[in-house]
Amino acid sequence: MTIEKIYEFLEEKFPVNTAADFDNCGFLIGDKTADVKSAVLALDCTESAVNLAIKTGSNLIITHHPVIFGGVKNIKKGDIIHTLIENSISVISMHTNMDIGKNGVNDALCNALELVNIKPLNTREGFTIRTGELSSEQTSDEFADFVSKKLNTHIKYVGSNQIRKIAVCSGSGSDFLFDAIENGCDALVTSEVKHHLFLEADRLNFTLIDAGHFPTEDVVIEPLRRMLSKKFHEVNFITDHYCPIKVL
Repeated sequence: MTIEKIYEFLEEKFPVNTAADFDNCGFLIGDKTADVKSAVLALDCTESAVNLAIKTGSNLIITHHPVIFGGVKNIKKGDIIHTLIENSISVISMHTNMDIGKNGVNDALCNALELVNIKPLNTREGFTIRTGELSSEQTSDEFADFVSKKLNTHIKYVGSNQIRKIAVCSGSGSDFLFDAIENGCDALVTSEVKHHLFLEADRLNFTLIDAGHFPTEDVVIEPLRRMLSKKFHEVNFITDHYCPIKVL
């Protein structure tokens, strides 16, 4: 099995040409023609993911966040990119194309929150998020507690309304607050919410939940492993859920 076959499958599921203009995703480092028997899946290409790949003899890392994003001006020994090349480890990154794609990050977040009637919501910015419904109505406090437990994370939120219809945007999506309100949602689950948007949501009696960037996106890694394992039986897909951010 070659790395190229895995890339072609991911490209079919999450076409790179659907990614946002600012993004840098696809096959980013390495040799597509190399054979692969073991691969690491992780949200980020951290030292943890790279070390796991080296330890397990994996020559492929598949990430959500691009390993190369901004302008790279130099690569030195000890840098992650240098270590990847030195150890002949290829990297595929599927970012905003996997956010919006079917069975991608936003769908995984909906599933983690046990939402039903999941539907795409096209925002004014042209980005596609998701809406879904709870099986039964909850208060803001009940739903906030539910999100915290399901994602195993601390959260910040405002709201004092009854909740049934939810909008979700994995990662940073607080700018979609008004899209959610205009589409009849009672709450938005996302991360990196700006202070003034918390205040605006509170004024509008709308529940806005900041569940953290990593917890709202890492939910896709295990479903992605299952998807790839089902397609490529001969490859051992290993997951890394390391996040260096600590919350007290």
